[in-house]
Amino acid sequence: MPYYEYVCSDCKSPFELKRSMKDIDEPAICPECHGDQVARQISKVAAFAHGESGSTTSLGGGGCGCGSSCGGGSCGSCASRN
Repeated sequence: MPYYEYVCSDCKSPFELKRSMKDIDEPAICPECHGDQVARQISKVAAFAHGESGSTTSLGGGGCGCGSSCGGGSCGSCASRN
């Protein structure tokens, strides 16, 4: 069963729910404030390819949401947020 991302309109908290595909648009409750004004988000995914030389190349989308293609939270932008 896949995970879907949601954000609460009341407290702005992001959260994930493990749901079947048929239930993705069913009402959800925020685990933080218990509000019922939540919206499903479009999930970001990271895709990488391994070259013949063993190198890894980002295929787009970034890996950590920092806006760059660091591939998982190891760039300077991510380090400054943690």
